[in-house]
Amino acid sequence: MNPLLLKKQLQEFLIEDIGSGDLSASLFEGDTEVTATIIAKEQGVFAGGPILSTGYELIDTTVQTNIYVSDGQWCEAGTQLAEITGKRQSVLSGERVLLNLLQRLSGIATVTEKAVSNCKGVTRICDTRKTTPGLRMLEKYAVRCGGGFNHRFGLYDTVMLKENHLAGFQSIQEAVERARQKFGHTVKIEVETETEEQVIAAVSAGADIIMFDNCTPDEIVQRMKHVPPGIITEASGGITLDMIPAYSRTGVQYISLGYLTHSYKALDISMNVKGVIKHEYTQNLS
Repeated sequence: MNPLLLKKQLQEFLIEDIGSGDLSASLFEGDTEVTATIIAKEQGVFAGGPILSTGYELIDTTVQTNIYVSDGQWCEAGTQLAEITGKRQSVLSGERVLLNLLQRLSGIATVTEKAVSNCKGVTRICDTRKTTPGLRMLEKYAVRCGGGFNHRFGLYDTVMLKENHLAGFQSIQEAVERARQKFGHTVKIEVETETEEQVIAAVSAGADIIMFDNCTPDEIVQRMKHVPPGIITEASGGITLDMIPAYSRTGVQYISLGYLTHSYKALDISMNVKGVIKHEYTQNLS
Protein backbone atom coordinates (compact mmCIF):
# COMPACT_ATOMS: atom_id res chain seq x y z
CA MET A 1 0.00 0.00 0.00
CA ASN A 2 1.41 3.38 -1.02
CA PRO A 3 1.63 5.41 2.26
CA LEU A 4 1.66 8.75 0.45
CA LEU A 5 -1.49 7.92 -1.52
CA LEU A 6 -3.12 6.53 1.64
CA LYS A 7 -2.49 9.79 3.47
CA LYS A 8 -3.83 11.83 0.55
CA GLN A 9 -6.99 9.75 0.28
CA LEU A 10 -7.66 9.79 4.02
CA GLN A 11 -7.30 13.56 4.04
CA GLU A 12 -9.99 13.82 1.37
CA PHE A 13 -12.30 11.38 3.18
CA LEU A 14 -11.93 13.18 6.52
CA ILE A 15 -12.44 16.60 4.96
CA GLU A 16 -15.65 15.35 3.33
CA ASP A 17 -17.02 14.26 6.71
CA ILE A 18 -15.61 16.89 9.10
CA GLY A 19 -15.89 19.85 6.74
CA SER A 20 -15.38 23.12 8.62
CA GLY A 21 -15.62 21.35 11.98
CA ASP A 22 -17.30 18.53 13.89
CA LEU A 23 -20.29 20.24 15.52
CA SER A 24 -21.10 17.35 17.87
CA ALA A 25 -17.52 16.93 19.10
CA SER A 26 -17.20 20.68 19.61
CA LEU A 27 -19.65 20.37 22.52
CA PHE A 28 -16.78 18.97 24.57
CA GLU A 29 -14.45 21.67 25.84
CA GLY A 30 -10.84 21.29 26.87
CA ASP A 31 -8.51 18.40 26.22
CA THR A 32 -10.12 15.60 28.20
CA GLU A 33 -8.43 12.35 27.27
CA VAL A 34 -10.45 9.21 26.60
CA THR A 35 -9.73 5.67 25.49
CA ALA A 36 -11.81 3.95 22.81
CA THR A 37 -11.79 0.25 22.01
CA ILE A 38 -12.44 -1.11 18.52
CA ILE A 39 -14.10 -4.51 18.61
CA ALA A 40 -15.07 -7.12 16.01
CA LYS A 41 -18.76 -7.93 16.49
CA GLU A 42 -18.57 -10.89 14.14
CA GLN A 43 -15.85 -13.26 13.01
CA GLY A 44 -13.76 -12.53 9.95
CA VAL A 45 -10.41 -11.43 8.57
CA PHE A 46 -9.12 -8.05 9.77
CA ALA A 47 -7.74 -5.57 7.24
CA GLY A 48 -6.91 -1.89 7.54
CA GLY A 49 -4.49 -1.33 10.40
CA PRO A 50 -2.56 1.40 8.54
CA ILE A 51 -5.84 3.25 8.00
CA LEU A 52 -6.36 3.64 11.75
CA SER A 53 -2.86 4.82 12.55
CA THR A 54 -2.56 7.15 9.56
CA GLY A 55 -6.09 8.52 9.91
CA TYR A 56 -5.75 9.52 13.54
CA GLU A 57 -2.30 10.97 12.93
CA LEU A 58 -3.88 13.29 10.35
CA ILE A 59 -6.60 14.37 12.79
CA ASP A 60 -4.37 14.84 15.83
CA THR A 61 -0.71 13.87 16.18
CA THR A 62 -1.15 13.39 19.94
CA VAL A 63 -3.61 10.49 19.50
CA GLN A 64 -2.09 7.11 20.33
CA THR A 65 -3.19 4.13 18.25
CA ASN A 66 -2.50 0.60 19.48
CA ILE A 67 -3.47 -2.17 17.05
CA TYR A 68 -3.64 -5.64 18.58
CA VAL A 69 -4.16 -7.80 15.48
CA SER A 70 -2.33 -8.05 12.18
CA ASP A 71 -3.83 -7.39 8.77
CA GLY A 72 -4.85 -10.76 7.37
CA GLN A 73 -5.47 -12.27 10.82
CA TRP A 74 -8.68 -14.23 11.45
CA CYS A 75 -10.60 -12.82 14.43
CA GLU A 76 -13.51 -14.20 16.39
CA ALA A 77 -16.51 -12.12 17.44
CA GLY A 78 -15.62 -10.07 20.50
CA THR A 79 -11.93 -9.70 19.62
CA GLN A 80 -10.46 -6.33 20.62
CA LEU A 81 -8.83 -5.10 17.44
CA ALA A 82 -7.37 -1.80 18.59
CA GLU A 83 -7.35 0.86 21.27
CA ILE A 84 -7.32 4.61 20.61
CA THR A 85 -6.27 7.11 23.27
CA GLY A 86 -6.48 10.87 22.84
CA LYS A 87 -8.62 13.98 23.13
CA ARG A 88 -12.29 13.12 23.07
CA GLN A 89 -12.96 15.51 20.17
CA SER A 90 -10.22 13.94 18.04
CA VAL A 91 -11.23 10.35 18.77
CA LEU A 92 -14.89 10.99 17.93
CA SER A 93 -14.20 13.01 14.79
CA GLY A 94 -12.37 10.14 13.13
CA GLU A 95 -14.70 7.36 14.24
CA ARG A 96 -17.13 7.08 11.31
CA VAL A 97 -14.77 7.48 8.37
CA LEU A 98 -12.14 5.10 9.73
CA LEU A 99 -14.65 2.47 10.86
CA ASN A 100 -16.36 2.61 7.46
CA LEU A 101 -13.08 1.75 5.78
CA LEU A 102 -12.14 -0.95 8.31
CA GLN A 103 -15.53 -2.63 7.93
CA ARG A 104 -15.38 -2.65 4.14
CA LEU A 105 -11.78 -3.81 3.84
CA SER A 106 -12.30 -6.52 6.45
CA GLY A 107 -15.41 -7.66 4.57
CA ILE A 108 -13.39 -7.99 1.35
CA ALA A 109 -10.59 -9.83 3.15
CA THR A 110 -13.11 -12.21 4.71
CA VAL A 111 -14.88 -13.19 1.48
CA THR A 112 -11.49 -13.54 -0.23
CA GLU A 113 -10.32 -15.91 2.49
CA LYS A 114 -13.41 -18.05 1.91
CA ALA A 115 -12.74 -18.17 -1.82
CA VAL A 116 -9.09 -19.06 -1.28
CA SER A 117 -10.08 -21.84 1.13
CA ASN A 118 -12.36 -23.33 -1.52
CA CYS A 119 -9.40 -23.58 -3.90
CA LYS A 120 -7.42 -25.70 -1.43
CA GLY A 121 -4.17 -24.16 -2.70
CA VAL A 122 -4.51 -25.47 -6.25
CA THR A 123 -5.48 -22.26 -8.06
CA ARG A 124 -4.86 -18.63 -7.19
CA ILE A 125 -7.82 -16.36 -6.51
CA CYS A 126 -7.52 -12.83 -7.87
CA ASP A 127 -9.61 -9.70 -8.05
CA THR A 128 -10.72 -7.54 -11.01
CA ARG A 129 -11.08 -3.83 -11.79
CA LYS A 130 -14.65 -3.96 -10.49
CA THR A 131 -13.69 -1.82 -7.51
CA THR A 132 -15.21 1.28 -5.93
CA PRO A 133 -13.87 4.37 -7.77
CA GLY A 134 -11.28 6.01 -5.54
CA LEU A 135 -10.84 2.93 -3.33
CA ARG A 136 -9.02 0.58 -5.69
CA MET A 137 -5.71 0.62 -3.84
CA LEU A 138 -7.42 -0.11 -0.52
CA GLU A 139 -9.78 -2.77 -1.85
CA LYS A 140 -7.03 -4.61 -3.68
CA TYR A 141 -4.93 -4.42 -0.52
CA ALA A 142 -7.79 -6.11 1.34
CA VAL A 143 -7.84 -8.92 -1.25
CA ARG A 144 -4.18 -9.60 -0.49
CA CYS A 145 -4.96 -9.58 3.24
CA GLY A 146 -7.47 -12.36 2.55
CA GLY A 147 -4.86 -14.47 0.77
CA GLY A 148 -5.81 -13.50 -2.77
CA PHE A 149 -3.78 -11.96 -5.58
CA ASN A 150 -4.22 -8.79 -7.60
CA HIS A 151 -5.12 -8.69 -11.28
CA ARG A 152 -4.09 -5.54 -13.16
CA PHE A 153 -4.48 -2.30 -11.20
CA GLY A 154 -5.68 -0.28 -14.16
CA LEU A 155 -5.89 0.06 -17.91
CA TYR A 156 -2.26 1.15 -17.93
CA ASP A 157 -0.41 -1.97 -16.77
CA THR A 158 -1.64 -4.81 -19.02
CA VAL A 159 -3.23 -5.09 -22.45
CA MET A 160 -6.49 -6.99 -22.12
CA LEU A 161 -8.23 -7.69 -25.41
CA LYS A 162 -11.85 -8.23 -24.51
CA GLU A 163 -14.84 -8.85 -26.78
CA ASN A 164 -15.40 -5.15 -27.47
CA HIS A 165 -11.73 -4.64 -28.36
CA LEU A 166 -11.56 -7.66 -30.65
CA ALA A 167 -14.63 -6.40 -32.50
CA GLY A 168 -12.44 -3.63 -33.90
CA PHE A 169 -10.00 -6.03 -35.59
CA GLN A 170 -10.20 -8.57 -38.39
CA SER A 171 -8.78 -11.29 -36.17
CA ILE A 172 -7.22 -12.07 -32.78
CA GLN A 173 -3.90 -12.41 -34.60
CA GLU A 174 -4.14 -8.83 -35.88
CA ALA A 175 -5.07 -7.48 -32.43
CA VAL A 176 -2.20 -9.22 -30.64
CA GLU A 177 0.32 -8.22 -33.32
CA ARG A 178 -0.80 -4.57 -33.10
CA ALA A 179 -0.38 -4.60 -29.32
CA ARG A 180 3.03 -6.27 -29.52
CA GLN A 181 4.28 -3.76 -32.08
CA LYS A 182 3.00 -0.80 -30.07
CA PHE A 183 4.14 -1.79 -26.57
CA GLY A 184 6.98 -4.28 -26.96
CA HIS A 185 7.90 -7.37 -24.98
CA THR A 186 7.63 -5.94 -21.44
CA VAL A 187 3.84 -5.49 -21.52
CA LYS A 188 1.70 -8.59 -21.02
CA ILE A 189 -1.15 -9.26 -23.46
CA GLU A 190 -4.25 -11.08 -22.26
CA VAL A 191 -6.98 -12.30 -24.61
CA GLU A 192 -10.54 -12.98 -23.50
CA THR A 193 -11.94 -16.10 -25.17
CA GLU A 194 -15.42 -17.61 -25.25
CA THR A 195 -14.97 -20.38 -27.83
CA GLU A 196 -12.48 -23.13 -28.58
CA GLU A 197 -11.63 -21.46 -31.89
CA GLN A 198 -10.70 -18.25 -30.08
CA VAL A 199 -8.44 -20.16 -27.70
CA ILE A 200 -6.58 -21.74 -30.61
CA ALA A 201 -6.27 -18.35 -32.31
CA ALA A 202 -4.98 -16.65 -29.14
CA VAL A 203 -2.35 -19.35 -28.64
CA SER A 204 -1.27 -19.06 -32.27
CA ALA A 205 -1.06 -15.27 -31.96
CA GLY A 206 1.31 -15.53 -28.99
CA ALA A 207 -0.88 -14.19 -26.19
CA ASP A 208 0.75 -14.19 -22.75
CA ILE A 209 -2.48 -14.88 -20.86
CA ILE A 210 -5.69 -16.56 -22.00
CA MET A 211 -8.92 -15.93 -20.14
CA PHE A 212 -11.72 -18.47 -20.35
CA ASP A 213 -14.73 -16.18 -20.01
CA ASN A 214 -18.15 -17.54 -19.04
CA CYS A 215 -17.07 -21.11 -19.73
CA THR A 216 -18.12 -24.22 -17.83
CA PRO A 217 -15.43 -26.32 -16.09
CA ASP A 218 -15.88 -29.05 -18.71
CA GLU A 219 -15.37 -26.55 -21.54
CA ILE A 220 -12.21 -25.25 -19.90
CA VAL A 221 -10.78 -28.77 -19.50
CA GLN A 222 -11.32 -29.39 -23.21
CA ARG A 223 -9.81 -26.06 -24.28
CA MET A 224 -6.81 -26.30 -21.94
CA LYS A 225 -5.49 -29.03 -24.24
CA HIS A 226 -4.66 -26.32 -26.78
CA VAL A 227 -2.69 -24.15 -24.32
CA PRO A 228 1.04 -24.81 -23.87
CA PRO A 229 2.58 -24.57 -20.36
CA GLY A 230 4.20 -21.19 -21.04
CA ILE A 231 0.87 -19.37 -21.34
CA ILE A 232 -0.95 -18.26 -18.18
CA THR A 233 -4.60 -19.29 -17.92
CA GLU A 234 -7.47 -17.61 -16.11
CA ALA A 235 -11.15 -18.43 -15.58
CA SER A 236 -13.68 -15.65 -15.08
CA GLY A 237 -17.33 -14.80 -15.41
CA GLY A 238 -20.17 -15.68 -13.05
CA ILE A 239 -18.11 -17.94 -10.79
CA THR A 240 -19.56 -18.19 -7.28
CA LEU A 241 -18.02 -19.49 -4.04
CA ASP A 242 -19.58 -22.93 -4.33
CA MET A 243 -18.36 -23.26 -7.94
CA ILE A 244 -14.70 -22.57 -7.14
CA PRO A 245 -13.67 -26.19 -6.38
CA ALA A 246 -14.89 -27.36 -9.80
CA TYR A 247 -13.06 -24.53 -11.60
CA SER A 248 -9.86 -25.08 -9.61
CA ARG A 249 -9.80 -28.71 -10.81
CA THR A 250 -9.67 -27.62 -14.46
CA GLY A 251 -5.99 -26.74 -14.21
CA VAL A 252 -6.31 -22.98 -14.68
CA GLN A 253 -3.77 -20.96 -12.75
CA TYR A 254 -6.07 -18.10 -11.76
CA ILE A 255 -9.75 -17.54 -11.04
CA SER A 256 -10.75 -13.87 -11.12
CA LEU A 257 -13.80 -12.86 -9.09
CA GLY A 258 -15.47 -9.48 -9.44
CA TYR A 259 -17.69 -10.00 -6.41
CA LEU A 260 -14.71 -9.85 -4.05
CA THR A 261 -14.83 -6.07 -4.37
CA HIS A 262 -18.36 -5.30 -5.56
CA SER A 263 -20.66 -7.68 -3.67
CA TYR A 264 -18.97 -8.29 -0.33
CA LYS A 265 -20.64 -7.82 3.06
CA ALA A 266 -18.95 -5.32 5.37
CA LEU A 267 -17.71 -6.84 8.62
CA ASP A 268 -19.46 -5.56 11.74
CA ILE A 269 -16.90 -3.55 13.73
CA SER A 270 -17.69 -1.03 16.46
CA MET A 271 -15.96 1.58 18.61
CA ASN A 272 -16.79 2.14 22.25
CA VAL A 273 -15.48 5.15 24.17
CA LYS A 274 -14.92 4.37 27.82
CA GLY A 275 -16.69 6.59 30.30
CA VAL A 276 -19.58 7.60 28.02
CA ILE A 277 -22.84 7.74 29.99
CA LYS A 278 -25.69 6.05 28.16
CA HIS A 279 -29.13 7.49 28.92
CA GLU A 280 -32.15 5.24 28.60
CA TYR A 281 -35.55 6.73 27.93
CA THR A 282 -38.82 4.98 28.66
CA GLN A 283 -42.28 5.93 27.62
CA ASN A 284 -45.36 5.47 29.76
CA LEU A 285 -47.87 3.75 27.50
CA SER A 286 -50.63 3.41 30.11
